[in-house]
Amino acid sequence: MTTAMYAGTFDPITHGHVDIVERAAKIYDEIVVSIAHSRSALFSTKERVDLAQRVLEGIPNVTVTTHSGLTVDAAREKGAQVLVRGLRAITDFTYEFDMALMNRKMAPEIESAFLMTSLDLLYVSASRVRELSSFGRDVGDLVDPIVTAALSEKFPEN
Repeated sequence: MTTAMYAGTFDPITHGHVDIVERAAKIYDEIVVSIAHSRSALFSTKERVDLAQRVLEGIPNVTVTTHSGLTVDAAREKGAQVLVRGLRAITDFTYEFDMALMNRKMAPEIESAFLMTSLDLLYVSASRVRELSSFGRDVGDLVDPIVTAALSEKFPEN
């Protein structure tokens, strides 16, 4: 059985994240979505876990957890053999390539696997979703309705 970990801040979880999880869930036996603790996140860790669990609940081989510290350490702790990462553009590739090489140095038994973002979601990022939402823009086509409602609570004046 192959367990893959998809780690990130997911602040908030977007349709792009869900796309990567759904596709990874078809490849690997178990997907662990691991939400990194972050002091600078809009949503608390507890809120991000709740949103991810609710948005991903229809995918049976997915669990949501949290981690702090290095992702490779969290992957070892959860028994993951693969780190799944999504790529949108060449800038993502440069960052992810460097990180994959360092992860390989620290944990040679854990592979990095990269999934290209679906073309229709190429421009979606959590930071853009937060920014647009803060200006009162509708982000309903970028995130699940559960996330849209949560963003409305964070930015009620818009």
